[in-house]
Amino acid sequence: MLSRTAYFISVLLMCYASFFFYPRYQQHTTEAPIAWDVSGYYWYLPSIFIYHDLQHQSFKDSILKKYKPTGEDFQQGMQLDNGSYVMKYSSGMAVMYLPFFTIANAVAGPMGYPKDGFSMPYQLAIQLGGFLVSILGLWYLRKLLLNFYSDKVVAITLILLVFGTNYLNYSAIDCGMSHCWLFTVYVFILLNTHYFYQAFKTKYAIRVGLLVGLATLTRPTDVISCLIPLLWGMESISVTAIKERIGLVVKNVKALTLAGICAALVISIQLIYWKHVSGHWLVYSYGNQSFSWKHPHAFLYSFNYRCGWLTYAPMMILAIIGLIPFVKNGKNRVAVIVFCLLNYYIVSAWDIWWYGGRAMVQSYPLFMFPLAALVSTVLDRKLLLWIFAPLSLLFLYFNIWITYHYHSGNIYDSDCMNKNYFWRVAGRWSVPANIIVMRDNTELFEGDPQDLHLLYQSELKPDTAAVKYLLLNKETQESPVYSFAFNGSNAKWLRVQAEFHCGNKEWDVWKMAQFVVRLVDKNKPGKGIVKENMIRVYRLLDENEKKDISLDMKLSQEHYDSVSISFWNAGSDKELAIDSLKAWSFNK
Repeated sequence: MLSRTAYFISVLLMCYASFFFYPRYQQHTTEAPIAWDVSGYYWYLPSIFIYHDLQHQSFKDSILKKYKPTGEDFQQGMQLDNGSYVMKYSSGMAVMYLPFFTIANAVAGPMGYPKDGFSMPYQLAIQLGGFLVSILGLWYLRKLLLNFYSDKVVAITLILLVFGTNYLNYSAIDCGMSHCWLFTVYVFILLNTHYFYQAFKTKYAIRVGLLVGLATLTRPTDVISCLIPLLWGMESISVTAIKERIGLVVKNVKALTLAGICAALVISIQLIYWKHVSGHWLVYSYGNQSFSWKHPHAFLYSFNYRCGWLTYAPMMILAIIGLIPFVKNGKNRVAVIVFCLLNYYIVSAWDIWWYGGRAMVQSYPLFMFPLAALVSTVLDRKLLLWIFAPLSLLFLYFNIWITYHYHSGNIYDSDCMNKNYFWRVAGRWSVPANIIVMRDNTELFEGDPQDLHLLYQSELKPDTAAVKYLLLNKETQESPVYSFAFNGSNAKWLRVQAEFHCGNKEWDVWKMAQFVVRLVDKNKPGKGIVKENMIRVYRLLDENEKKDISLDMKLSQEHYDSVSISFWNAGSDKELAIDSLKAWSFNK
């Protein structure tokens, strides 16, 4: 069968990505499998089974110091007024991690590793667990889709999903994250819902209830997964269809009630935990992070250049287009479309919208229905195939490219992407070093400037004779401000250059020293800043390197009368020496 072949080809790619291209279990600190959000999901398990300290977290500082899963800050939970700590994330992922944690906990000691919950066996267990859950979910997605589409259509759909979307990253590399696990949970919700509506057997209702409860326990907003079994089989939202659905619910009320009880029992795990650590049945553990229900960030979430869902997973545009043939000919249209729309609304309403398209991955099992509908349509129409095929190949190439550079390249930067930089580097495997600065300063003059006019120069030597350069370090974070009068005259560009001496390179982008140039109007209220450009100089420096670095700025049409130049170490304790500051104006 073609779909079986497509499945195994997909698994081979996932296997290569997980264990050869970027094996996370071999990484450390924040790049290890149990880091950032994953460490928050997981923290319940060592708290309960190793340290027996779910409330006070007296072991947390030693773990943070040794493994640094979130640096040395305890971001996994927050302290309550009663002195107890409450985990930020709900406990569904810990429940799913538990079998793999148990195995790691049993073998860590005999293998000679610390039995502390974070040594190599635990890291490998979470990585391997996520991978196994992913390939399991993909296999059963294939079985699910074969109930509605041909083998050829399902084969193509699987290839488009794995090779062409961010599912590849979250099923094979960042597979400790919740998304591939929930992907598989949703596959089983859909499959057991399908089986229930075929036979109306109670065992399927129980499975659906447990799975809906698990999805909700993992991410409370995934309580909307209950809409899948409630709306399955409906093809319209007409009065007749609603009456028929009510009748079906009444007819199967015992099975559905049992499903609801099962879901509630699973969800109660979180309520019991909250009551235990806080004394309250409900706790909001996300601090000041919340939703903008009236004004969701739909466009920013989908199309921004920093982390937009459709910007970086454009294959899903085809799934959205697939809603057109799916509405016309698809099965279970109401359940699929209502869930996809509501889930997208919830995800984009989250105020921390820049967490990116990963939150959509668990809904991909439902989006595969319209994508398969589109594949089925284009296979029957040669003209559409001529459009669909090159677009699919382009999006597939882009996904492989972005997955590579997200982990191993020096082109993609999840924190500093912008429109100008994106279109200069998208799809390229290497770029000139000067392009890298466009992450910070999008105004880049390329070529050799003509008619340079020297405006300013300074050796930047401090008053102390023993010091030859301006030094930024842990003690001195900011330089003086160097200013000179300039009103633009007839020039179009400003170039400022300094010589930088790097010893130990700063790798943390948020601590990289900044080279800042401003156009200033002294008569303007406040600081008088008309325009500001900045670059992080460590992007262009290697260890023990001495280098001239330039910053270019298009001159503003707005009035200004001077230029100010400064340097800021941004919190780094690395030492950076700066010398020979110069500034020129030019036209081209």
